[in-house]
Amino acid sequence: MAMPILNKSLIHSGDISTKTSIALPKAEVFDYPEKILQFGTGVLLRGLCDYFVDKANRAGQFKGRIVLVKSTSKGDADAFETQDGLFTHCIKGIDEGKEVEEYIINSSISRTLTASKEWDAIMVCATSPDMQIIFSNTTEVGIQYVANDSITVACPSSYPAKLLAFLHARWQHFDGASTAGMVIIPTELIINNGDVLKGIVLRLAADHSLPASFVSWLTESNHFCNSLVDRIVPGSPDSATSTAILSQLGYDDSLMIISEVYSLWAIQGGAEVKKILGFASTDKGVVIAEDIEIYRELKLRLLNGTHTFMCGMSYLLGFRLVKEVMANSYLSKLIMNLMLSELALAIPYKMDFKVADRFGRAVLDRFRNPFIQHKLIDITVQYTTKMRMRNVPLLMNYYQIFGKAPELFCMGFAAYLQFMHSVKEENGKYFGDSNGEFYPIQCDYAAYFHEAWKDFDLTKVLADKTLWGEDLSVLPGFESAVSKYL
Repeated sequence: MAMPILNKSLIHSGDISTKTSIALPKAEVFDYPEKILQFGTGVLLRGLCDYFVDKANRAGQFKGRIVLVKSTSKGDADAFETQDGLFTHCIKGIDEGKEVEEYIINSSISRTLTASKEWDAIMVCATSPDMQIIFSNTTEVGIQYVANDSITVACPSSYPAKLLAFLHARWQHFDGASTAGMVIIPTELIINNGDVLKGIVLRLAADHSLPASFVSWLTESNHFCNSLVDRIVPGSPDSATSTAILSQLGYDDSLMIISEVYSLWAIQGGAEVKKILGFASTDKGVVIAEDIEIYRELKLRLLNGTHTFMCGMSYLLGFRLVKEVMANSYLSKLIMNLMLSELALAIPYKMDFKVADRFGRAVLDRFRNPFIQHKLIDITVQYTTKMRMRNVPLLMNYYQIFGKAPELFCMGFAAYLQFMHSVKEENGKYFGDSNGEFYPIQCDYAAYFHEAWKDFDLTKVLADKTLWGEDLSVLPGFESAVSKYL
């Protein structure tokens, strides 16, 4: 017999099995007002940001829900509608030496709107006095300036233009009242993501010749907060894992996610931001401070940067999951040495090495989490952008400090280049070959490397500033070391 689907009716019926301890939402949660507009429905937002909101609601401290905005018509909007925005969050891992296994039905999401089809409904949200906050995760390539992106059409194409249209409508509706301003928190992995987003929105406002009074309101009444997120939330669990968990829980849930125990959301802001972000006080994982640079650097360089190096190399060697790589004694030692002996020494931010070392060793333990099915192929999405943003600054700083090529960095970089070697193209999609198995190259530069590998010129690739923002071919010993491993 088919299991019932997770939704409000199932919650209210009281028929959810009690064989497994699971945190159920309280009835009053469904009546809380919509306070947050969230651009993005991905697992990271749901496993971290929405987790904090849900936890605060359970404690009766925030009492607000989220309107999700899907940027495309593809994907799981129907699943959100069928399940009334509810999804199961499985938290598994090691916390202070103890094994943790927790199940939560997250009820923070009120409804889901598809931007291309329901833009009018999204704009109605701009007129709500309850709306206070905007979250986003549109990937690293989502926060980009797109020229001539109209804000008067049915739905602007880029996220910054969508945001501008929303804020302009809000300014008009509330006659420029300062109290109508929003706290805007991008979580995209971009350095100073709030500042970057604000700059693009202001540039678009100038493009559209919007009035000076609106621009003043935009800059003075709204808070664009730099932020960083740190929690391993892989994609949807594989079929076997999902079936096992749902059989245990006794219902069906196509939106279920699994995350590690560790969580950090560092948000740059002062007293006013803290007041509006009422969910922040519920969990120590949310940090609101005037300076979050140390959190950003440690996470970006040691967790994300190490991921970027290990994923291509390990995948080409036949591994598919992060935990499998860490269970290999040779690779785990190599990754530890790469992280702590090269990357940690080159972080472009002054800090006690002991702080970096302690953080790095905690990251290695998180990589070893036996409960997380963290797919290496998922880490390779937008591989070139990640390499440029996460690791090229480390390379340049390493040269400034030591004046030579970091050996393991060069190995990881060579593996990245080899991973980007596509062997076939189908309908604009590119695929590489790992021991006879085709894998997708999900990177905006896949076409570039498809052509480059036809007659590969390493010097030319390393010298391409459009890829790296730097000429890497002039770094002493770098090209020869990469070539050796390639």
